[in-house]
Amino acid sequence: MTTQNSGRGLGRILALVALAATMGLSACGDRAERVRFNGEYYPAKVSRDRDTRKQFQVSVRRVDRGLLGAREAGRYAATRYCLKEFGTSNIDWVNGPDAEDGRLSISNGRLSLSGACVTW
Repeated sequence: MTTQNSGRGLGRILALVALAATMGLSACGDRAERVRFNGEYYPAKVSRDRDTRKQFQVSVRRVDRGLLGAREAGRYAATRYCLKEFGTSNIDWVNGPDAEDGRLSISNGRLSLSGACVTW
């Protein structure tokens, strides 16, 4: 029985190694698939409201590389979120990417946007 148990353990180890290798290789492809705006990559993160998934906030880094690109990266991230979660690209912006420059929320090199996915 010891040989059989060690065989199972080896199988699990090989499965974990294969999984780790697959995840590592998929991470390498992410750079090539990054969406760029005005030739720049702006990392954006969407956070949803705890009470309702419809409400969200978007944080876009590297605003110093261009405000126009950062705005569009935020719009893109929000649209992807709403499409994934609700199947719609309609957004009711509270603090959106189309606001005048002076009304945008920018702090520590990050643009902050907020809104809600509009469902039917």
